[in-house]
Amino acid sequence: QVQLVESGGGLVQAGGSLRLSCAASGSIFRGNAMGWYRQAPGKQRELVAVITSGGRTSYADSVKGRFTISRDNIVNTVYLQMNSLKPEDTAVYYCYADRRDSTYGFGDYWGQGTQVTVSS
Repeated sequence: QVQLVESGGGLVQAGGSLRLSCAASGSIFRGNAMGWYRQAPGKQRELVAVITSGGRTSYADSVKGRFTISRDNIVNTVYLQMNSLKPEDTAVYYCYADRRDSTYGFGDYWGQGTQVTVSS
């Protein structure tokens, strides 16, 4: 079975940085896209960042230039480096994996979510 285990969420001051990690188990990691969604209270789920197996990336306009997604195929882990954090970034962040290798963000498999809170 596929498991996605997230870590790295927490409370950070505005302007600070945080790195989220998503460790994948099972056969899903290789040859597929992975990424991050987020959902803030009262707001629609938003695709934040995605990376294909070949390293092609896509970002939401709201985080472009501040967030960087990467993946380490040796340890089967996807990262989201978040810099210059704003209170508007406060949300539950969900790691996802797709069976396909696309930046669309199908969300076939999900992690448990990790809370990111940015204080002002």
